[in-house]
Amino acid sequence: MIAFNLNIKTKVYFGTNIIKDSLEKENDNIKGNILIVTTGGSLIKYGYLQELVDILCCNKKVTNVLIYEKISKNPKLKEVKDAIYYGITNNIQMVIGFGGGSAIDAAKAIAVGIGSHNDIEEYLFKGLTPGKETLPIIAIPTTAGTGSELSKGAIITCSDNLIKTGIRGENILPKIAIVDAKYTLTVPISVSMETGFDVLAHAIESYVSRKANLFSEMLSENAIKVVSEYLPIIKNKPDDILAREKLCYASMIMGLNLANVGTCLPHRMQYPIGAITDTSHAAGLIGLYSVWIKHEYDVNPKKINNVLNLLKKNSAKCSQEAQCYFIEFLDQIGTNYKLRQLGIDISMIPVLCDKITGSIENDKLHKEKDIIRKIYEESI
Repeated sequence: MIAFNLNIKTKVYFGTNIIKDSLEKENDNIKGNILIVTTGGSLIKYGYLQELVDILCCNKKVTNVLIYEKISKNPKLKEVKDAIYYGITNNIQMVIGFGGGSAIDAAKAIAVGIGSHNDIEEYLFKGLTPGKETLPIIAIPTTAGTGSELSKGAIITCSDNLIKTGIRGENILPKIAIVDAKYTLTVPISVSMETGFDVLAHAIESYVSRKANLFSEMLSENAIKVVSEYLPIIKNKPDDILAREKLCYASMIMGLNLANVGTCLPHRMQYPIGAITDTSHAAGLIGLYSVWIKHEYDVNPKKINNVLNLLKKNSAKCSQEAQCYFIEFLDQIGTNYKLRQLGIDISMIPVLCDKITGSIENDKLHKEKDIIRKIYEESI
């Protein structure tokens, strides 16, 4: 029997050089005092942030446009709380996340805090679910990686206790997502490879997820094919707009998969790595992935071989062979990291294991004894 549920609440605009036209089509829905949440940097350098402000200010229903640009690559709890206070003080009525996954995740948490006036830690640590008072969110991704524009999660780092955890719920799904591939053209090639790998990680994990279904598997297979074909093209020709669009598309549909079937062990294991080392989400995933592939093969050989075939690799006859074939792809895109390169050593493993948040039961490996410790150890 085939059965699945699918719920898409986000209106999506997708293309290249579409930002002005897309926002103008939504003039009636964009109004009042607006807060743009961003990491700044290249968006200021290339004039993209000012362009967004100018477009919004042409809308007569927009009263004021404010900017909060103090978001880190791993958004911190203090940054989010400061932005919530700033938003409440200025009577913000809509939040726009403009940037990579960090900016969009922060925007979601900020929209929850401003709209509810609740302590944001109630959502992060006590499982409170965002309600309908959450402010409307517009997501404008500038990298092809997290798919946060279509996911119902927001990951925040709590520096005081070195925990990376999340807020989840239907009400933090953006009302509108504008996926404009032009923004990815100015992303450094090293970052493009890392974020592209994040797309692949989402595709593989949603593919082997215990919640996977016929529809999610179709999307995952499609995304793996796209990454396999177009990420190497971007590495060699960064200005190839078709390849950039394809990665944006794959990233977006994997956001949809995350919202419906979730991720597996690598994401749970990356969170404490990012919290402790302040390295990028994708870098931590890369450091873990080939070892996880090896162990996942033991419980899911058919699907892991399907993944390898979609990456244009041979089927593996054993777990070590699966790992070797996957490493070949990492080498192909220049991202074969070990955890030690991120500042992780063997003495830190007990702390890493202790700081994992969320459920690991979505992964078939979750019943394997000491599997988390083993993957950490073998990844160093």
